[in-house]
Amino acid sequence: MDQQKTGRDFAAEDIQSVYKEFNSTSSGLTSQQATDLLTKVGTNTIQKAQRESQFKIFIKNFISLMAILLWVSGFVAIVAGTTELGIAIWCVNIINGCFSFYQQRAAQKATDSLLKMLPSYTRVFRDGDPQQIETSQMVPGDVFTLQAGDSVPTDARIIEATSLQVDESALTGESVPESKTAKYSKGEGQFAESNIIYAGTNVGSGTATAITVATGMNTEFGRIAKLTHSQKRATSPLQLELNRLTKQISMIAIAIGVAFFLAAIFFVKYPVAQSFIFALGMIVAFIPEGLLPTVTLSLARGVQRMAKKHAIVKDLNSIETLGETTVICSDKTGTLTQNQMTIDHVWLARKAYEVTGKGYYNNGKIQYQGQDVDLNKESDLDLLIRVAALDNDTEVQNVGGKAKILGTPTEASLIILSQKAGVDLKANRQKFPRLKEFPFDSDRKRMSTIHRIDDTELRLCLKGSLSDTLKLCSFILDNGQVRPLTAEDHQKISDVNKGYAAQGLRSMAIAYRDLDSSLTAEQIDQLSIDKTEQQLIFIGLTAMSDPPREEVFDAVKKCHAANIKIIMVTGDSTLTAKSIATQIGLVGDKARVITGTELDEMSNQELSDALAGEVIFARVAPEQKYKIVSTLQDRGEIVASTGDGVNDAPALKKADIGVAMGKMGTDVAKDAADMILTDDNFASIVSAIEEGRAVYSNIQKFLIYILTSNVPEATPSILFLFSRGLIPLPLTVMQILTVDLGTDLIPAIGLGSEQAEPGIMNQPPRRRDAHLLNKTVIWKAFAWYGLIASVISTFAYFFTNMQNGWPSVALFSSGYNYREATTMTLAAIVFTQIAAVMNCRTQKASVFKNGLFSNHLIWFGIVFEVALLAVLVYTPFLQDLFNTAPLNARDWLFLIAIPIPLFLIEELRKYVARRMAADPLS
Repeated sequence: MDQQKTGRDFAAEDIQSVYKEFNSTSSGLTSQQATDLLTKVGTNTIQKAQRESQFKIFIKNFISLMAILLWVSGFVAIVAGTTELGIAIWCVNIINGCFSFYQQRAAQKATDSLLKMLPSYTRVFRDGDPQQIETSQMVPGDVFTLQAGDSVPTDARIIEATSLQVDESALTGESVPESKTAKYSKGEGQFAESNIIYAGTNVGSGTATAITVATGMNTEFGRIAKLTHSQKRATSPLQLELNRLTKQISMIAIAIGVAFFLAAIFFVKYPVAQSFIFALGMIVAFIPEGLLPTVTLSLARGVQRMAKKHAIVKDLNSIETLGETTVICSDKTGTLTQNQMTIDHVWLARKAYEVTGKGYYNNGKIQYQGQDVDLNKESDLDLLIRVAALDNDTEVQNVGGKAKILGTPTEASLIILSQKAGVDLKANRQKFPRLKEFPFDSDRKRMSTIHRIDDTELRLCLKGSLSDTLKLCSFILDNGQVRPLTAEDHQKISDVNKGYAAQGLRSMAIAYRDLDSSLTAEQIDQLSIDKTEQQLIFIGLTAMSDPPREEVFDAVKKCHAANIKIIMVTGDSTLTAKSIATQIGLVGDKARVITGTELDEMSNQELSDALAGEVIFARVAPEQKYKIVSTLQDRGEIVASTGDGVNDAPALKKADIGVAMGKMGTDVAKDAADMILTDDNFASIVSAIEEGRAVYSNIQKFLIYILTSNVPEATPSILFLFSRGLIPLPLTVMQILTVDLGTDLIPAIGLGSEQAEPGIMNQPPRRRDAHLLNKTVIWKAFAWYGLIASVISTFAYFFTNMQNGWPSVALFSSGYNYREATTMTLAAIVFTQIAAVMNCRTQKASVFKNGLFSNHLIWFGIVFEVALLAVLVYTPFLQDLFNTAPLNARDWLFLIAIPIPLFLIEELRKYVARRMAADPLS
């Protein structure tokens, strides 16, 4: 037995050769054979991508560039003589690392709960007897049986099949089930062999007996999983940007430290040791200790909000990457559409009806010219619906308010049609029992059944493709009368069918024939297809579609407003793909449709040129998505790609954001993806992108806020240095670090949980060359918020000195009056930061529009920093440590008056900016 062979290699061989290949028989293997083979080839399981050890993931949270910078900062603080603050910085780093690890574990657990393995049990023949065994214990040579609703556990060669239809969308992306038989035909495209079934696919209808030819990682499913596992993920844009920001801040902090060190020596004539400690304190002050906790919390809150919107994120950093997305490569079936084939139109010789209610259990109606139809008065329509319902093997069950199909989607649409017409399906089948069936097969493309009608008549009910059905019809039902089918009728029916096809609808012809009622049961059983399926009476056409999801229209509009391009990549037909794409507003009428065959023949440059315009990909195999995604990335795009099949996995892993379907997705697709949609809904991707944009925006808001306090923190030292020590330090190093690690931290983290700003999806994605620390951030932090805070805090210092006799007496450099002045400087910075955190909540919109009190964490942070300030200034032993003194009522009135005007002034600036953006001429 050669395990290098694939399932397809056995398609053309006769069944006896297959038995011989695996030393098996039609009765299966013996228990001993199975045991020996299991030891040799291993279990029938798909190995998941090898994950990093939990210990390694844990350690990674403590060795990022920012984490290393914080370790160094803590060490510097200890060297500078502020041991307590050094330890505090290290504690912040430890808490953040643990928090990040916890969030990653929580996301992974949520993902693992979604991942479902292959079916647990299969009916296998062992020792000649049927047995239920665990699917994982199956081996090559096992003979097993399948029926409607079963998942195929292995790659297998069919021995016998009856009306077998298999949903191979997990491999091919094609939503229409494939007919499978024991007879070999090559078929068109990959996995199209008529007598081979593949692991991970599902039986839609019929029954089969098959022999296993490949298991586990040797199946097509496993082969693609192996290919996916070999690919490595690139560093996320957020990680790259945080590394860049860390380097920038480190360089700025060191440059400032060196400048202050030299100035302290040459201007103030400080001793070298004292100058060094002073400079180290400034370096620590300029490092944003709250950056990592803020980023982690912002990502974690994004994960929580996205989970509520049916999106499970496996990697925290993936959230921000979503915010950068410029292109979404989306499947059609089940993502943009409901994955519920639904009859839209019914055409008869005299009338064309419309069917309302998209999807299953939508309480639809059958209407003619806008009026509900009474079947009692529409005999032709009544007959079509009853024939379609009788010539049908599918059941549609209501399970918890959701439709569960036991059969094929196409037949299910006919069942739903009968339900909308008010037909009692169960009573109908009991009243007109089935006597014989001619199953659907890929050659005939039709199915027919014989029923006893009212105990006196025999009727053949038939449905199938129009071309294969119409050629068998000699008559047409016209307003209750049967008349000969003319050439004019043929042309009319053909024109109607072309019209439906142009709309992307799939048509199905319905016909019948009354047979000789005197036939006995034995004679009926001996009837042949050729003699029975002839001289048919054509009733009409049904036209069906998979309707778009209701939410997808708004989602597409949001993407267009946000300059995000959506490219449909589907295995469906070109007409259907373009019809749905134009219907939901994805593309215009002139969009180019490229088929999988054309894609194979295109060079990378030709594909790149095509991707610059409006394009749809149809009849594309899932593995061809990889080429599309790669080419888009070569064009500089940030790509999100959806998928549910095993062949989608390479593209999912290659994409910047891989999005797997939680309901219909295979294990391999979910394992390769960065995000899993629990509702398989395109609109959930758009919601996730909005959250991703909010995350990046929140990190920038934090950066502005934290840098704002650095300006008033640095100003006192600048005054001290440039006055050559004549102006005593208005703020001590301990007080500077108190702001950074104490009062600023919780409000800053609160900014990380801010909700998305109104209009965030009306902006284009941020460019790859855009950075967190940009001109806008620098201007707001240093030249606007920071400058105002510096003026106010400096004024507070001199104002307090004036209350104590300055300028009649020299500025105090020690004692109670000095401590009182530095305390007011510290307090003024804290209260300007209260205004700053409120102002930073939005970049353009009014805070009132977002909700003044909507962010509870920020308000908790404000209360906390005021309380902490009070503790520092009124607790005796802390007064000595932080060089503070008690504040009186007058001081508090001055401080309380600071935030309100600063907040209102910024609201006015934002209002003016919005007006100017709306009307540049103003």
